[in-house]
Amino acid sequence: MIDLAIQNFLNERKDSWLKKKIDSKTTEEHERELTEEANELFSLPTWLPDAAKRAKQLSLVSHPAKFSHPSAKASSIIAVAAKKPDGFVRSGNTTEQLDVFGNAAAMDVYKFLSLTLVDGQTVLSHLEQSTPAIQQQFTLPATNYTELASALLAIKSTDTKIITSAIVKQVYFPVSENHYHLLSVLTSSSLMFTLKQRINTLRFSEETKTAREAKKNCQHFNGELAEIYSLTVIGFGGTKPQNISVLNNQNGGTAYLLESLPPILKKRSINPPKSNFFSNSLRLKDFQEDFDQLHKQLSSDTNNIHVRNKRDWLIKNIIYQVADKLWQIRFLDAGWSTSDNYQNLPPQQKTWLDQQYKDTRQQRTDWQDDIKTALARWLFNSYKTTQGDKALSIDDDHYKPHFIRSIEACEAAWL
Repeated sequence: MIDLAIQNFLNERKDSWLKKKIDSKTTEEHERELTEEANELFSLPTWLPDAAKRAKQLSLVSHPAKFSHPSAKASSIIAVAAKKPDGFVRSGNTTEQLDVFGNAAAMDVYKFLSLTLVDGQTVLSHLEQSTPAIQQQFTLPATNYTELASALLAIKSTDTKIITSAIVKQVYFPVSENHYHLLSVLTSSSLMFTLKQRINTLRFSEETKTAREAKKNCQHFNGELAEIYSLTVIGFGGTKPQNISVLNNQNGGTAYLLESLPPILKKRSINPPKSNFFSNSLRLKDFQEDFDQLHKQLSSDTNNIHVRNKRDWLIKNIIYQVADKLWQIRFLDAGWSTSDNYQNLPPQQKTWLDQQYKDTRQQRTDWQDDIKTALARWLFNSYKTTQGDKALSIDDDHYKPHFIRSIEACEAAWL
């Protein structure tokens, strides 16, 4: 007994054939003759051998070349890739269905092979396993089952010699010095149309419609509403999508392209120092005016409490600006100094700058003297650099105590 799915398929083909042949002018006698002819044409013993002959006009494929160019003639490729937890959307990591391309007039053969029989397996799956069930179905009076099955399975045959096409996208991929592999870049139609199906579900499902209606009316919705913006629709095959592939035809010849733009990176106002905080992170031109005023006070002939207080205030003001830069760096993500980019930064400065070492700074003090000395040296050198030939010798016993005392007075800011 013929499986119900196969019988229904043949009946549908017969009805479609008769619908094209019979019109209002057809006589009853002619209609009866056409019906008898259809019964013969679409009986399994007649239709199946013809379908087996036409199966070789089709090819099962995972990456059809015609998506790159409709005139491309390349080998049918069925990619076999292992499933790996590598986080990539690729062949092997997704459940893919094979596509079909070839003579559009033979697409009914693929539809037949895709029929799901009563046991839940497709005709193609039965043929691949050569099950007793399919042997019983396809044992016909004038046809050998083995030859019939072999002819139908030709749809899965791959070429012994892989052939690409000059109009397929090509990429030169380096493999060693002055050596390349020329790769033909092909599209996985299954991945492409699975993406389209998921996007359509996201955009047009009943749940999405309910959510949009609730949003429009400012009503509560117990769920989520997701949107995908800037979708682009790309077409394949023009008015004849069936000439590209079966999946393309089933999807009306259109697929989606997601928006592809470079990332918008947040600009940092300050970069961590790679070798020395004082030379990498502090720009002297930002302190020029402060050191000019300090020089004016240090050069004053007047030496009273007001002059000395303003001198100390100017030194502290510079130290507080240094502390501002320090805290800008501390606000960066903790652990930045562990990167190889900062391997030349002294350990004491890493402890001082990186919030990863916050507890270390509180528990130990052995790093503080190095930072205090480096800060004092930067103050002396920066003053000399900004003032040039007119700079005073401030590292002698007359001026040095004022700088050290100011640094110690501002410890709460720079520690």
